[in-house]
Amino acid sequence: MKTSSLFFFLGGVVVLIILLIIVLIYWKIWKPAGIKSFISESKRHAASTDFFSGDLRTIFYFDFKTLKRATKNFHPDNLLGKGGFGPVYKGKLKDGRMVAVKRLSHDKSQQGESEFLAEVRLITSIQHKNLVRLLGCCSDGSQRLLVYEFMKNGSLDHIIYGKKVCLNWETRFQIILGVARGLQYLHEDSHLRIVHRDIKASNILLDDKFHPRIGDFGLARFFPEDEAYLSTTFAGTLLYSARICD
Repeated sequence: MKTSSLFFFLGGVVVLIILLIIVLIYWKIWKPAGIKSFISESKRHAASTDFFSGDLRTIFYFDFKTLKRATKNFHPDNLLGKGGFGPVYKGKLKDGRMVAVKRLSHDKSQQGESEFLAEVRLITSIQHKNLVRLLGCCSDGSQRLLVYEFMKNGSLDHIIYGKKVCLNWETRFQIILGVARGLQYLHEDSHLRIVHRDIKASNILLDDKFHPRIGDFGLARFFPEDEAYLSTTFAGTLLYSARICD
């Protein structure tokens, strides 16, 4: 009887050791360098490096050193633009993929980490072909950063006020229609209704085929309500806000 019990005990130990070895091997192979993911508000490690897959259940967490390296220490040459929520930098990850990194103004955004991650989870769940996709974020001390997909043709204001590209009428109509569809989704179709409050040419991004995507949606959620709505510290561009927001 004792021999039988010992056999089952040793068998269980062997099975447990094998499972632990499998988990360790899986972790070593799939753990992405410099990127972690978190589900809900607690940080957990990612099981895949493909954060472009659009899996709504997983939000990817970038460490600050990775984004600092990707943007070459937030070098001015990589600055894509500045807005009421903070500057945006072009970044190149270690695997060669391009991203846009928005560094939120920490003098305005005073959220704790758990609140910040909860808001990121909500914003990440909002996906539409005419919205710029939020890929992940970084929360390190007072630093709050958002990582977006990179739009090859930049913002619409560079097209309108620049002289390098002249869009034909078909493309212009495509841009107008795409922006309207994106706003309709935010206002009426999304599970989380969002009023953009800062629609302007610099917040309309264009992909490699000049398809429009609205950026900066939902960012007012990261700022205190009194600061977001007061014209003295308005989180956005006052000229382009709806009258109800003044």
